[in-house]
Amino acid sequence: MKRILVFFGGCSSEYGVSLQSAHAVLTHLDRARFCPLAVGITREGKWLYYTGPADAIAADTWQEGPCVPCALSPDRGSRTLLLLDGSGERISFDAAFPVLHGKNGAEGTLQGLLELAGIPVIGCGPLSSALCMDKDRAHKLAALAGVPVPKGVVFARGAAGEELSEAARALGYPLFVKPVRAGSSFGVTRVTEPGALPGAVAAALEHDREVLLEEAVPGFEVGCAVLGTEELTVGAVDEVELSQGFFDFEEKYTLKTSAIHCPARIPPEQAAAVQRAAVAVYRALDCKGFARVDLFLTPDGEIVFNEVNTIPGFTAHSRYPNMMKAAGLDFSRLITRILETEVGA
Repeated sequence: MKRILVFFGGCSSEYGVSLQSAHAVLTHLDRARFCPLAVGITREGKWLYYTGPADAIAADTWQEGPCVPCALSPDRGSRTLLLLDGSGERISFDAAFPVLHGKNGAEGTLQGLLELAGIPVIGCGPLSSALCMDKDRAHKLAALAGVPVPKGVVFARGAAGEELSEAARALGYPLFVKPVRAGSSFGVTRVTEPGALPGAVAAALEHDREVLLEEAVPGFEVGCAVLGTEELTVGAVDEVELSQGFFDFEEKYTLKTSAIHCPARIPPEQAAAVQRAAVAVYRALDCKGFARVDLFLTPDGEIVFNEVNTIPGFTAHSRYPNMMKAAGLDFSRLITRILETEVGA
């Protein structure tokens, strides 16, 4: 039986989303083959080894215990969790599965720590995690791989208002203002007129030191789940149907005025083209294990890259599992396949 360190929570604005994903992973993991060791990271960044019921994670009551402060051994290859309760207990494990979203977990920081210690990482490594979180650099690499990307301009904190206004005029309204590095649409604003630009820039800079002004791509969003490292399994393409606004944080997790169609309501040849573009981006950004590639499909049939989510939502009802389910892989088997990418069959 393989022991898997499962990280959840995180010092991130997406802490709550991680709790739901981790609960789903822990309750669907094959306990005959894998023994999970749950490590929760609080909003403040404290690490706690948690041995209580999974339901308390979903309810965010897990910190009430049983919990023990912990840390990773930095010794390369030791693969040891150190309990810091004075007992001196050391728990060995085989690999680590970060079920974390957003900064301080999905953008390469934890993956780098794990790699430094010689610990196999389930999912993308430090480089691909960092690249995929960075919208500007991800777009540049996707474009080099032959996948069209939206027009955009990046500004650092402190950029002159006139420079921002001039760039916005050149892109045309409506446009999107985004933090260069953030997830779940935090800090993203759809701007329809010049007067709203300063507030949108300020909102983006609350989440990152750089801001991206990006053209609004016509059409709708499609997504594609990719699984594997050398040999890839590609899920069904899904479609985001919006009745108003854009796919912001609230819509992503409540679907109040939107709907997800899986498979997407597009011809098979278009779906195949989306899958090919997703694989091209996945390879260009050095992804491994699993990731969800999000793109736009324009009215004239052009496929335009949006972003890659290296740790997508992982509840049984999330987009990534549903794309794989439509391709014939149910949630429990999906979790097993993901774990097998690092610890073997």
